[in-house]
Amino acid sequence: MTDTTIDTTAGAKNNGAFLWSIANLLRGTYKQADYGKIILPFTILRRLDALLEPTKPQVLDKFNALKDSNAALDYILPTVSEQAFFNTSLYTLGTLSGDPANLKANLLNYVDGFSANVRDIFDRYKFAEQVSYLDENDLLFLVLQRFAAVDLHPDRVSNTEMGLIFEELIRKFAESSNETAGEHFTPREVVRLIVSLLFTEHPDEDPATSLTVPGAVRTVYDPTAGTGGMLSVADDYVRDHYPNASLTLLGQELNAESFAIAKADMVIKGQNVENIIWGDTLTNDGFVGKTFDYGISNPPFGVEWKKQQEFVQKEYDLHGFDGRFGPGLPRVSDGSLLFLLHLVKKMRPKSQGGGRVGIVLNGSPLFTGGAGSGESNIRKYVLENDLLDAIIAMPTDIFYNTGIATYIWILDNDKPASRQGRVQLIDGTDQWVKMRKSLGSKRREISAEQISHLVGLYGNYDEPAEASKIFNTADFGYTTITVERPLQLNWACATERIDSAVTVKALAKLTDANRTTLRTALLAQGAVSAEPTSAATAFTKLIKKTLTDAALTLTAPQLKAVIAAHPILRRHRAGGDGCQGQTSGRHGPARHRERAPQREHRRLHRPRDRPARRQLLGRPQQRQNRL
Repeated sequence: MTDTTIDTTAGAKNNGAFLWSIANLLRGTYKQADYGKIILPFTILRRLDALLEPTKPQVLDKFNALKDSNAALDYILPTVSEQAFFNTSLYTLGTLSGDPANLKANLLNYVDGFSANVRDIFDRYKFAEQVSYLDENDLLFLVLQRFAAVDLHPDRVSNTEMGLIFEELIRKFAESSNETAGEHFTPREVVRLIVSLLFTEHPDEDPATSLTVPGAVRTVYDPTAGTGGMLSVADDYVRDHYPNASLTLLGQELNAESFAIAKADMVIKGQNVENIIWGDTLTNDGFVGKTFDYGISNPPFGVEWKKQQEFVQKEYDLHGFDGRFGPGLPRVSDGSLLFLLHLVKKMRPKSQGGGRVGIVLNGSPLFTGGAGSGESNIRKYVLENDLLDAIIAMPTDIFYNTGIATYIWILDNDKPASRQGRVQLIDGTDQWVKMRKSLGSKRREISAEQISHLVGLYGNYDEPAEASKIFNTADFGYTTITVERPLQLNWACATERIDSAVTVKALAKLTDANRTTLRTALLAQGAVSAEPTSAATAFTKLIKKTLTDAALTLTAPQLKAVIAAHPILRRHRAGGDGCQGQTSGRHGPARHRERAPQREHRRLHRPRDRPARRQLLGRPQQRQNRL
């Protein structure tokens, strides 16, 4: 941990501040919660416009030459625009302001001129409605001028910086509307760490599967894509570290506006936009039957899945392990483990090269649920199939919407020999630096040096380190055992017991003289037989004889109270071999539950140890192992 402060990328911050300043134009006409409906689609529009501007004349020439023919323009024009999309409108964002009187119609014409894969982005924002409202309030010209003035071409604003701009804008809009910013994106330094871990290659891996192989093509899938930040960073990482390899990016997102941003990002990258699916991953898997080389996700944690419960339960009941949720279902209050199971199902089979997964989870999947619960069964499945490769404990206060502890799980269904049957635990809780200014709950971030340190701990598997520990998968399993010990009581006329016994409520009606007589008689008896006894019947007879000798008569309830005054005349013996004599009927045997390590439990169940097992563990109950 250190108090050194760092800041985000200056260019991205300045552009983000400029774009946010446009909100001042909207103040009064729009609610703060609605600023994003204008600023986000216009930002995307300006980004796309900047990309197409250099080839705009050539695209128009080709379009005019072929528009009356049967040529497949959707395939021809992208080669001319040098992008995965094109625009056949006569306008650009810069030329639109030349005709203020027809600005609304011209702007809508410009948006309609985009290829179909881009028009869908603006449909998600209901852009035509927003343009009409801006025009009605005499704001359209002012807003358009502001956006036309900012240069968002990738040569000036990289994809990484653009992602940071979107994060800054979404965070501010979420704060304004009391929404959860963390539902839309993950802090970029956290994404970089996950991506770096995911693409780390180990020395004893099969060289044929390495990304260093020229022409290597791999797929990366995010079932909770948000604005596409994780996919974008993964693509950037591979371009930087494995220039001879390429990634195919795929994802699914439920939030329409986040989906639009993710889709725009894929269009800009030249990816197939059909690989970004809109919809609920749990109820409508957009990639049924498909598997991928890499999976990456920051699913919502601590969020209930009640509205998806009927569909998920049906898939679980009908398809079992042939479906996604065969190992078990977690409690309805937290569905993050459902996304873990979904990603496990999406891992490319070992016979086809295997798959790896990096997923961010909170502490609940580690500990919630007793042995035999849905959570426990999921953990058991992951461990017994040797899928869990590493867990990295993250610092607190690094996410925008929560300060709780989080963990990165790395899963691999084709581990190299050195890691098979093992799990690596890395403590990264002290790897953070203080931010200059807090952003919601985010007060810390992870520096590039700290990311390298954590990745180094993961990659240098065999080098001893205080923050990195290696365990066998069996070390995480245990069996829950119910231990029942018989009630062990004793009785004695000891001074401290007598002093408490003569004050019980049942003796409240005794006169002071009778109370004194009772105490004196018990003390005298204690002087004769001070040793405790576990024989309840014999002790009762002794008390009755003592009262008779003292000429003192007690009612049956009073006598019972003197004998049974727990824990005065009755004591649990510390240890002992069992219960000797009778015990009070209202007290049962002592019962508690113990966790026997999986290996120790198996040893205790060997036939030669059976007598010792009975004595030590009592009556075992069949339980599931859990992590």
